[in-house]
Amino acid sequence: MIDIGKVTEAIAAVAQGRASGIREKDGTVSLMLDVSGLDAGARDALAQSVEAAANAAAPGAPVKLLQTAERIVPRLIAVASGKGGVGKSTLSTNLAVAMRRQGRAVGLVDADIYGPSQPRLLGVEGIKPEAEDKKMHPVTGAGGVPFLSMGQLAAPGQAIAWRGPMAGQALSQLVDAHWGAVREIVVDMPPGTGDIQLSMIQKHRPAGALIVSTPQDLALMDATRAISFFNQAKVPIIGLVENMAGYICPHCGEISDPFGRGGAEAAAAEMGIPFLGRIPLDISVRLASDAGTPPALGDDMVAQAFGDISRKLSAWLDGGSGQKG
Repeated sequence: MIDIGKVTEAIAAVAQGRASGIREKDGTVSLMLDVSGLDAGARDALAQSVEAAANAAAPGAPVKLLQTAERIVPRLIAVASGKGGVGKSTLSTNLAVAMRRQGRAVGLVDADIYGPSQPRLLGVEGIKPEAEDKKMHPVTGAGGVPFLSMGQLAAPGQAIAWRGPMAGQALSQLVDAHWGAVREIVVDMPPGTGDIQLSMIQKHRPAGALIVSTPQDLALMDATRAISFFNQAKVPIIGLVENMAGYICPHCGEISDPFGRGGAEAAAAEMGIPFLGRIPLDISVRLASDAGTPPALGDDMVAQAFGDISRKLSAWLDGGSGQKG
């Protein structure tokens, strides 16, 4: 039996972010390999490396490799909430890292114009993106995730005092960049349902929206508003994630629930949308995030929680629900 997770990790290690759609069917491993910008020799070398990695991870299994050089228009995955302070940026970062570890050609946009945090979360503060043909090239952060953020363009601590149209234009510059082989972009949306969100949906329609909430009733009320906003805009809801769901004591390992538990799952069931999982309230998340080493890079319980949610997100994208309409 083929361990597709092992195969995916092996391919990701040599594919330079150009492999996507890795799957197994009837004992055959198939994937797409973006070869845009490569000459014939580089294309062959990359294909041979990928096939060799797949064969090493799944001996004897046929490998079906489709090379494509067309311009890729990445699908956008909006990570949103109805209010701030629910851990949306941390979730966005770690979902992108987990998806990258699982072999997906994913990037990240920090669309929270007024409170950008991704440069710190990905450990590359102070590194500015380069521009070509009036478009930016993403910077590569922790876990190999290419990303763009207003935090890379503004001075540290500088307030960005822009009106809605100006902020919307800045967001467009982040999305309309040189993303290369990236096929999906996780977009860390600003909190609320205002001008920036509306501009985003009108100009760069997301394939779907993932909603983040903490367990308490007040946060769930705001999450419900965010869901209503995307429903009205006819953007599919991928599901709901409950963040800060249970505090893990660093000394004894006991779990307590200062914000309650299960509220998001119950709300998802009531609204008829998928519940994607819980992220615990753990001091390791804060320490790792401040240090620019996303927890999803690890192998502990927190990393597994991010990985489980990212797999559900990937399954949604691969199942046809994530196709642009």
